[in-house]
Amino acid sequence: MIRLTEEMARLINSARDDGYPCIVGTASGDGTPNCGYIGTVLTVGDDSLIYRDRTGRVPLEHVEDNPKVIVLFRNTGSDAGWKFRCTASVYREGAVFDEMSDRLLQSGLVTERYLQGGRGAIVVLQIDQVLTLFGEVLQERVPGQRW
Repeated sequence: MIRLTEEMARLINSARDDGYPCIVGTASGDGTPNCGYIGTVLTVGDDSLIYRDRTGRVPLEHVEDNPKVIVLFRNTGSDAGWKFRCTASVYREGAVFDEMSDRLLQSGLVTERYLQGGRGAIVVLQIDQVLTLFGEVLQERVPGQRW
């Protein structure tokens, strides 16, 4: 069972403002890796993260080819950090896109719902495992799940 702690939610939701944006790592279907800093990561409920991909290019293509994603968070000021192994879903329109875009707008992490030219998407990350930065499993959605 995954249940983000109050500390995890607070630190992740303020990560960009605090100067510690999350790093999101992906791999294409053929295993080509990619990672980048994402300043729009937000917790949703006890077991999910969302972010807005504004490129509509390689990182998003990787997520669509291979929905296994890792989010790395480290705040050196509070000496806190975790790895989140997740399964991603991509939304370019529709009810989930609208609801999650509204959450990002309300949080102040984005200033508009739609990007110019219709690029980008909302990525919803169902957290499957929470780990320490050293790889110790703290929580699992499915006990014993292998990655």
